[in-house]
Amino acid sequence: MKEVLLVFVIAILAIFIEPPQEDSFQESKARGAIIYQDFCASCHLPSGEGVPEVYPPLANSDYLLTNKTGSIRGIKFGQRGPMVVNGSTYDNTMMPLGLEDKEIADVMNFVLSSWGNSTEKMVTPKEVAAVGPR
Repeated sequence: MKEVLLVFVIAILAIFIEPPQEDSFQESKARGAIIYQDFCASCHLPSGEGVPEVYPPLANSDYLLTNKTGSIRGIKFGQRGPMVVNGSTYDNTMMPLGLEDKEIADVMNFVLSSWGNSTEKMVTPKEVAAVGPR
C-alpha cells in the first residue's frame, strides 16, 4: 500500500511541477516585435529611427548598446530628463509602459538585435527584475 501511495504522490508531483524552461532568443525576439509594435512604434517609429529632437532613435543606438541597464530602467519606470543618443541630445518624457519583466526582456531582445543593433547576450526577466528605479 505504501508503494502505491508513493507512486501516486510522485505522479502528482510530476504533473504539477515542471522544470523551468528557458525561452529561446528567437522566441523572445518574436514576442518583443509584437510588443514593440503595440507600445513603442508610435513614438520610435516602425523602423526604430525615432523623431529627430523629439524621440531618440533605437536603430544603431549607441545608448542602447552601452547603457542596457538604463534602457531597461527607462522602459520599466519611464524616462525623464536629457539623454544623449548617437551624439544628439533628447530631453523628453517617456511614461512607464506597464509591461511585465518578461515583456520588457522580450522587447529589449528585439530592439537590441534589430536595425543595426547587435547583441549575443539575451536579456532575461531575472535581469529586468533586478533593475530598480534610480
